[in-house]
Amino acid sequence: MSDLLRAPAEIKYAEELDWLESVDDNPKPFSWRLSPKMVRLFILGSERADGLDREISQKWFGDRTFVERSIVTLASDRGLLLIGDPGTGKSWLAELLSAAISRNSTLVVQGTAGTTEDHVKYSWNVSMVIAKGQSRESMIPSPIMTAMEAGVIGRFEELTRSTSDVQDALISILSEKYISVPELENQGDDSDHVSDNIVFAKPGFSVIATANSRDRGVNDLSSALKRRFNFVRIPVVTNKKSEAEIVRFRTEELLRRHSIDLDVPPTLLDVLLQSFADLRASAAAAGSDEEKLESALSTAEQIGVLEDAVLHGTFFGEQSLTARTLASSLVGSLARREPEDLAILNKYLHGVVEPRSKQEGGAWPEFLEGGRDAIATLS
Repeated sequence: MSDLLRAPAEIKYAEELDWLESVDDNPKPFSWRLSPKMVRLFILGSERADGLDREISQKWFGDRTFVERSIVTLASDRGLLLIGDPGTGKSWLAELLSAAISRNSTLVVQGTAGTTEDHVKYSWNVSMVIAKGQSRESMIPSPIMTAMEAGVIGRFEELTRSTSDVQDALISILSEKYISVPELENQGDDSDHVSDNIVFAKPGFSVIATANSRDRGVNDLSSALKRRFNFVRIPVVTNKKSEAEIVRFRTEELLRRHSIDLDVPPTLLDVLLQSFADLRASAAAAGSDEEKLESALSTAEQIGVLEDAVLHGTFFGEQSLTARTLASSLVGSLARREPEDLAILNKYLHGVVEPRSKQEGGAWPEFLEGGRDAIATLS
């Protein structure tokens, strides 16, 4: 795992998954590697009441009902659509579910404006087609088709970023559970339900799709496709304690990956959390989009700000995280439009941080100074 830039969940947590599989004596749907109860435990972590011989770490932070409903959906014959704002952990939850159920989270189609129907179904190896003609050997299955043949979970990221014809390719897959390949002749034995020109899904196949709620109106899902998904809406984390746990968990992963021996002072984590809370409140009270930062101010962006500050302090600082570096990273990460975002951040520093630094002291005066210097540099 050490030679991978980012190991998928099934590799990263292979030891945990192996152990859970070895002690799991609960009923398993289809070809699932873990039972629904163990899938939930793998994602949300163990508690003393579970009576396990070892601790299982919590990997996703959120309401357990979202995880349970997702698991129940995948145990049925319906697809799962995780929808929410950017940075709410939709993709991470989809990856964890796929890893626990199938031990493979890498069968992914990434939805973009350039995604085609071939990415959902299949394409052809042109050189093999020229040499030997069209056959199953010369066909290149999509990640979704591969998931169907193996009876595992396939993933579709940012579904609403794809055009309607690409989305419609999923309808027959989710409803009929097969993909027709009209280019091939059927030489199979129909009595045995075997066809060379049809790829059938095996038990255990399902699709987890994600959609950004801010993309509403870009490529809306058809009513036919909506009926084939169960929707699970993942809300923005607003609980300060939960958000702190997420940021701390991700930061510890970062430090381990980079072999960095550096502590994140709790006071600076509080400053970061409070700053994002202030900016979200300001965005909620804004009268127009011009008065809001372009950033979604998500938990994921908080992690990015902290990651930038930690790495900067390690490589160019004094091997420590300071309030000045944190402020500089916040301004640099959130100022995406110039001069609009810089003006919003400058207003925040003068209207909120400056009075707080006088009243509370602590790390706030240095945070204020670092923010002002960063704005001056970018202006």
